[in-house]
This record gives sequence, C-alpha cells and structure tokens, in this order.
Amino acid sequence: MEKLLKGVEVEWKPLGELGTLVRGNGLPKSDFTESGIPAIHYGQIYTYYGLSTFLTKSFVSPETAEKLKKVNKGDVVITNTSESFADVGKAVVYLGERQAVTGGHATIFKPSEIILGKYLAHFTQTDIFSAEKRKYSKGTKVIDVSASDMAKISIPIPCPEDPERSLKIQNEVVRILDAFAGLTSELTAELTAELTARKKQYNHYRDQLLSFKEGEVEWRTLPEMALDFGRGKSKHRPRNDDKLYGGNIPFIQTGDIRGASHRIMQYSQTYSEFGLKQSKLWPKGTLCITIAANIAETSILGFDSCFPDSVIGFVADPAKTSSDYVEYLLQSTKRKLEEIGKEKSSAQSNINLATFDQLKLPFPSLAEQARIVAILDKFDTLNNAIAEGLPREIVLRKKQCQYYRDLLFAFPKRAMVEI
Repeated sequence: MEKLLKGVEVEWKPLGELGTLVRGNGLPKSDFTESGIPAIHYGQIYTYYGLSTFLTKSFVSPETAEKLKKVNKGDVVITNTSESFADVGKAVVYLGERQAVTGGHATIFKPSEIILGKYLAHFTQTDIFSAEKRKYSKGTKVIDVSASDMAKISIPIPCPEDPERSLKIQNEVVRILDAFAGLTSELTAELTAELTARKKQYNHYRDQLLSFKEGEVEWRTLPEMALDFGRGKSKHRPRNDDKLYGGNIPFIQTGDIRGASHRIMQYSQTYSEFGLKQSKLWPKGTLCITIAANIAETSILGFDSCFPDSVIGFVADPAKTSSDYVEYLLQSTKRKLEEIGKEKSSAQSNINLATFDQLKLPFPSLAEQARIVAILDKFDTLNNAIAEGLPREIVLRKKQCQYYRDLLFAFPKRAMVEI
C-alpha cells in the first residue's frame, strides 16, 4: 500500500459522477418463485453485507421481472430504506452471470470504468459513509435515503486521472479488506463449530451420567420429591393491568428462564403489592420449568420471585434431592417432554402438571446426586465460558476490521498522500 499510494492524488467525487444510481421498485415476498429470473431482496443484502459480494438464490417469474429494475454483474445493490438507520446504505456487489432484478428497498449503482463495485461496497461500511448518509436520511420510523441523495455522497478516488492505476489501488484496498472479512468469517465458523462440539460432548456425558438401569436406583415422580410442586399464579385479568406492576417484587416469565443458564440472576419486570396478592411468591432455589411454547426450559431462581401459570415451580425436598440434580435430569429428558407436548396439542405444544404425575425419573443416593451435579457443573461452566467468549471474540475481530477499513479510506480531501 505504501508503494501504491506514495504521491497519489486523491479526489473525493460524488457517486453521481462515478456511475448511475437507479431506485428499485416493487418486489414483495409474494412474488418469489422456485425458479426464474434471479432476484435480490433486502434480507440477502443484510445477510451478505460485510462480504462485499454475493450470488442470489431467489427468483421471480419473467412476467414480474419485466416490471422491476435490472441488476447486472458488478452492479452494487444498496439498501435505501429501513426501520434502522444502521441498515440504510448496506451494500453488496452482484456477481451472477445472469441479469437479476431488485425492488424498492434498494438503489442500484452501476459503476463507470473509474471505480470498482467492491471498493464502493467496502466504503459503505465506513464511519465516513455513515456520517455522509446521515446528512441525507429522512424519516423517523422508517429511514430513507433516496437515489438522488445517494448520488451526492462523495467517495475518495485515488489517482482519478489514471484509471488503470486507480483501479490497481482500489483492488489492493479490496484485497486487504476481503482478507479481514474472510478471517472474521472463518473465526466465526471455527468458534461456532467448537461450541457445537462442546455442547454435544456435554449432552453425551450428561445423558451417560443420568442413565440408570431398572433396580439400580429409585424411580420417582417430581411431586414425590418436592416440598412444593405446582404452577405459578396470575389470577387477575387483564394481565397487562398497570396496577399489577411497578413494585419491588420480582416477576419472571418464560423468556427470563430461557435466557438464563443455570441460575436466574436478573429480571426485567416487578409486581406491586396488588400483583403479589393475586399471585404466589416462590422461594430462592425454586426450579422453574416452562410448560408452554418452549417446553421444559429450566433454570433455578436466584431470588424470591413470582411467575405466571405457564411455569411450574419445583421446591426440592432436601432429604431426597436438589434443584440442581432435577434440572440436569430435565435437561436430559427435554426431548421426551417436547414429544409429549406435541402429542397433546397440534396448535401449540404444551405439557401440564399431570405430565409429571406420570413421568418417573431416576434418583440415586444424595451422595451420588451431588457427585453427578459437581461433574455437570464443571461442564456447564466451561460451556458458558465458550458461549460468552464466542460473541466477544467476534465483536473484537469486527472492530479490528472496522479500524483498518476506516484507516484505508481516510484519504485527506483534495490533498497529496505521502506515506
């Protein structure tokens, strides 16, 4: 890059001078077909944004395509409308050999011989471009940047008087940024595969530890092993009555259970005293079990809390078992419970208290239960560490890529670059 850029004049040119911008039209989801003319829609741009190029696998009929704007190989498709400002201006380069079409969510940039489509696609990911598009964005609920306004946004073009050298420099910028994007993609795939493998390993050993033959251990139902076992309460109607909420009594719901790992340590909703009177306060250490929609999602209360009747509470009898052991048992039995839920209802899967009256589970001695819990706790801690580290590492790599992207495009306006 030092050799390529030394002494190069850089000129910031409006996109309207570097190619033609055409606003798309139409293309609702109902127009998609199994085969036909390639079609580029918003979801694809969102998915492939960051990789700079893509091939579409969506289609519309030839009759529908006649009414839509055309996209040729090398054209840049840029989102121009979205509910999120961040999503406006996302761009990909179409690489298909066949002419494609796109809809009203997008502006098509047809580059001249002085600019590479990939170069522009990468530029749209910079903070510089973000600041420029903000000047022209309109709307509050739906943000829009028109094709005519997009044409006013300037982009740095090195050595504009020498197209061959300019394209060579642009190609090098693209090569570097594609390499960063590729490394980020590979890292994401590797970390995701590692997490999947660890989860499979964990599930295998958990199921092995909790597999017992008849006669080896006692088989009991959850009600037999509990001091308290029943559904949560939320008697008042309507359930969205403002009088129920806003106090200092925690109120957790199925989403809180699903979002927690082994312990529920935070909540987003609270009951008032009025809410508490029509509900039930369950003690810290209660195992919560979802019984509708997402069946048998489990977690243990880290504080006293209320919950609705879509959740079952299990308070362990310490002379017989622990909430930790029962939670691992239910994780191992989750698939069976899901199948029972599907058998009970074709509309929405669900189970109930009677399900657990019939379900017998293995309960070895308390000492053996504690040993199993200690082993699975270690596995659980390791898996959670990997699950937390995965998005953090990906975010850091993306920030690194963003840093170099902004650096590569930080050409001074109308100046000589001496590196």
